[in-house]
Amino acid sequence: MWIGACTSQVGTQMQVLAQSWVVLQLSGSSFMLGLDSFLGTIPIVLFSLVGGVLADRTARQTLLLGSQVVQMTCAFLLATLFATGLVHVWQILTLSFIVGTAQSFGGPAYSALIPSLVKPEDLPNAIALNSIQFNLARVIGPVLGALALAIGAAWCFTLNGVSFIAVIITLLIIRPHFVPSKTGESVLTSMRQGFQFIRKQSAMEALIVLAFSMTLLAFPLVVFLPVFASDVFHAGPKVYSTLLVCLGIGSICGALIVAGLGKYKHQGRSALLMLIALGGAITGFALSRSLILSCCLLFVCGGALLSVFTTISSLVQMITSDNMRGRVMSVYNVAFRGGSPFGSLLMGALIRQFSAPKVVACNGVLLACLGLYFLVINRKIGTL
Repeated sequence: MWIGACTSQVGTQMQVLAQSWVVLQLSGSSFMLGLDSFLGTIPIVLFSLVGGVLADRTARQTLLLGSQVVQMTCAFLLATLFATGLVHVWQILTLSFIVGTAQSFGGPAYSALIPSLVKPEDLPNAIALNSIQFNLARVIGPVLGALALAIGAAWCFTLNGVSFIAVIITLLIIRPHFVPSKTGESVLTSMRQGFQFIRKQSAMEALIVLAFSMTLLAFPLVVFLPVFASDVFHAGPKVYSTLLVCLGIGSICGALIVAGLGKYKHQGRSALLMLIALGGAITGFALSRSLILSCCLLFVCGGALLSVFTTISSLVQMITSDNMRGRVMSVYNVAFRGGSPFGSLLMGALIRQFSAPKVVACNGVLLACLGLYFLVINRKIGTL
């Protein structure tokens, strides 16, 4: 499963690089770049709760297979449109929304499936390894994407479509040790049970709020890296891919550290300290005008971001039971992924009025303040 997911993510990151650059070149607008990210992630906010219910009452592999087929089809369609010269921004935006809809059903199923492939004591390591494959792909993907983009963006989209075959094969091979049982309950009743479970866990609500706030403020940094490459460093796709690679390498290092530590005391406090460090690094990157310094700061950003994300995900998974995992993870995914579209849309509008460095620097300061709040005032997370 790890190998299949990593292969698919490499293809996805190739498309992310090419698609962001194509949207910026076709529209010349940072707002359209933010809108593309918004449309690609807003379906997760709209439909993930339903996807979580389905993940707790049907075979999670079946949901994932359907999600992968839809995403593969969209990648091949975009490649065809670009190769034939018929591509327009509105088509890219529409396909982003369709892919996001597929991910809204596949995401909860994937999050719930991982714990059913390992023993409970190995769960933190499994989540960290999952983060490593995602960020390893963020290193390899942009490098291969930059090479393919030099030939033509259609190659990036085509190779992404082919990469989905790997994860489809692995989904047909694996045998999870927990399969959800069917139920006659209504979708709304199942949702309500999920929310009741979350409210009974003292720190769960704080973790979900933190996940939303973190992606609202931190993830737009990745979305608007093309703006920094073109407007701040006055460069092209090579510098953009270099920035992505530095962020990805830092992310791998952060995830490796978390995987090496495994389960340890005061994980919540460590996550909050890393969140404060992340805010400082993002602010420093936004204010930097040196490419070398910016790359170093992005490395720190990647490491801190993945350390926080992996630790929070582990804490949520460890206090969730198997029969509730799909619903709980769907709420968590709505919070974690939901912050990104709103942040991207808002940041895109603000960057038009001000500038990318000023807006991203403010985000970094707010992130540091968020970490201090949960560390000093609301201490539920710090006790985990």
